[in-house]
Amino acid sequence: MARQVMAQPAARPAAGVPPWGMLPTTVPSLLRDLPVIFAGLALFYGLLSLTHYWTGPVNTQPEIHLRPGALPLYAMYSVARILVAYLLSLMVTLVYGYAAAHNARAERILIPLLDTLQSIPVLSFLPPVMVAMVALFPTRQLGVELGAILLIFTGQVWNMTFSVYSSLKNIPRELLEASQIYQLSWWQRFVQLELPYAAIGLVWNSMMSVAGGWFFLMACEMFVLGNRDLRLPGLGSYLQTAANAGDTRAILWGVFAMVAVIVMMDQLIWRPIIAWSEKFKMEQVEASQVPHSPILDLLRRSKILSAAARSTVAPAGEALALYWAGRRLAPHSDGAARKLGKWIRLILAVGAATGLLYAVAKMLIMLGALSLPEFRTICWGAGATFLRVELTLLLAGLWTIPAGVYIGLRPRLSAIAQPIAQIAASIPATALFPIVLLFLIRIGGGLGVGSIVLLLLGTQWYVLFNVIAGATSIPTDLKEVCDVYHLSKVERWRRLYLPGIFPYLITGFVTASGGAWNASIVAEYFRFHGQTIMTTGLGAVISHATDSGNFPVLLGATIVMAALVVTINRLLWRRLYGLAATKYKLES
Repeated sequence: MARQVMAQPAARPAAGVPPWGMLPTTVPSLLRDLPVIFAGLALFYGLLSLTHYWTGPVNTQPEIHLRPGALPLYAMYSVARILVAYLLSLMVTLVYGYAAAHNARAERILIPLLDTLQSIPVLSFLPPVMVAMVALFPTRQLGVELGAILLIFTGQVWNMTFSVYSSLKNIPRELLEASQIYQLSWWQRFVQLELPYAAIGLVWNSMMSVAGGWFFLMACEMFVLGNRDLRLPGLGSYLQTAANAGDTRAILWGVFAMVAVIVMMDQLIWRPIIAWSEKFKMEQVEASQVPHSPILDLLRRSKILSAAARSTVAPAGEALALYWAGRRLAPHSDGAARKLGKWIRLILAVGAATGLLYAVAKMLIMLGALSLPEFRTICWGAGATFLRVELTLLLAGLWTIPAGVYIGLRPRLSAIAQPIAQIAASIPATALFPIVLLFLIRIGGGLGVGSIVLLLLGTQWYVLFNVIAGATSIPTDLKEVCDVYHLSKVERWRRLYLPGIFPYLITGFVTASGGAWNASIVAEYFRFHGQTIMTTGLGAVISHATDSGNFPVLLGATIVMAALVVTINRLLWRRLYGLAATKYKLES
């Protein structure tokens, strides 16, 4: 029997409630999605503009205008390079970190290789990267742009990879056993356990990576390679041109534009991601204070995004899960297929070994051109830079550990302090360095002291962001246990805070150490107002060799720097990583 539906009278606002108080319930959902639609159209237009520019004729020496009106276009170019480099870094991070954490044989190769690669300065990557990209696209702007993107990539990817690797190695044993009991495929385990567990550390290290991209932007958008002066329009080249001209007003305009872009990216990208990643926090009691983001709320209420996710993301996820589940249940391949795979791996290994031997032979021939005075300069520079780096790490740890724990335990404070820290980390210290250097000269210092200040400005944020991530991930129930037993502040630090942040702290120090060695190329060799100021150090040797096109010295200094960083990581940081994975793993 059909039911009769009685017509309901139209709802009226209660007494004292204005008519527009009911507006959200009467406005069509399309109007509520207008911000999302406009953002999508703006993104589409930006992609079209960048595609038109990157596929245009090559121009390696455009005129960099110092008028403020040119800053919006330069900002768009710089943001595009940094975001493309970040997406590339994210893909490499997930693949590289997963392989290193799950394959013991690959780990013995990948982690030392990661130590070596993160120790190589951006300028050491510059000659081969730029030559290769320009050779691939000799008549298009895309070649030079890809070269700059890959240089930014080399300053972003390492700390993200270390973070994912460390998180996957520290997953609690009971969670891994649960995934085995439920017979999850590797894809299900990665999507439902490993990636969520690594999310908080990855988010904070992603912010640090983007900040590192801003730090090296001046070196990636405007550089000298032998007798060639290469530059790209962007905020980095704008600031470098202003510094070379000694135009303080233009420097301030450039810093203001960069700060404005960083604040917009924080509110539109990072704050929503931080609030979203809070759901991956491993705890049994819900926290009383959690970060919020109006942008995330807008995206969650969007009907268009929900429909798009249901029609694309959800089916793709289900298809991948079913595919890998089927592969797991399928019978193993026969002996012929396994034998073919073994031969393919052998051929690839032989090819890689042949290429490596050829590269080593070419490097030895190039190193043979080094003179004894040049070798002594490299050794003296290595010792000086080593002392600066270790002093920088000590100074960074003294304030970032207590400050990071204090911020990470207070979500409301984190919502205020995190954008400030990100802005401070993202502003290239080289843009402020003329003011710092002039001040140090007036008080009796020089570039020797100034280089330590510049290293500290560029690398302390690696430790701070990782400590904040570690403090944020401490479960609420453990903090409440400390309250129940009335533990003193000293006992809380000894029993909860330091053990809780220890894996993140080691990741911060490892990446800060590599970042400090990398930042020495701009801290020990500086051009301002047509003059070159340098001090004794390995970074100064590399920068001067790049400017003069002295490739034997550049190769020798890079090898010495990589050897030092790898040795320190092997003797100290690897052992501390092992301690974090055994004694300080958060598990029952």
